[in-house]
Amino acid sequence: MNIDAEAVAAETRAWVNRAVVGLNLCPFAKAVQVKDQIRYVVSNATDEEVLLTVLCDEMQRLIDTPADEIETTLLIHPGVLGDFEAFNDFLGIAEAAVDDMGLEGVLQVAAFHPDFQFGGTEPDDITNATNRSPWPTLHLLREESITRAVDSSPNPDSIYETNMRTMETLGAAGWLALQQACKRDAKG
Repeated sequence: MNIDAEAVAAETRAWVNRAVVGLNLCPFAKAVQVKDQIRYVVSNATDEEVLLTVLCDEMQRLIDTPADEIETTLLIHPGVLGDFEAFNDFLGIAEAAVDDMGLEGVLQVAAFHPDFQFGGTEPDDITNATNRSPWPTLHLLREESITRAVDSSPNPDSIYETNMRTMETLGAAGWLALQQACKRDAKG
């Protein structure tokens, strides 16, 4: 598979700008984005074994790097786990890697995928778009940062509900327009 890593990273950055920050899906993301503390890594992995190696390397890099340099990492892997069920199954492997590396309570892996689907929803339910990224993506987060952000939020439990309402208001046509804008942004 021939992947244009630069284009993949650019589209993911545009998605962070327009969806994650722009729609305020993660109220904690803007500060990290403004400080340029998000590491975007596009893996050329075409199988799960290579992706797991890259994931472990990126987890190690994240814990070895001060948070004021890299707060969080988006590991984008367009060549593997395009099928959401396979991606979802891989999350268990990713969590096991966190444990195996002794990083439970230190790092967390969040999931974003073009076909993301919450349990109990239909595939076309617009609320699934809160976790839909342009490419399969594993988001590595520092637990300490999550705790600090949650503690500073007046009502962190409302974020999920607010996101659902945001997506319902945006609707399928609005989400499609946002995705198209991300593609245009990526082309510069």
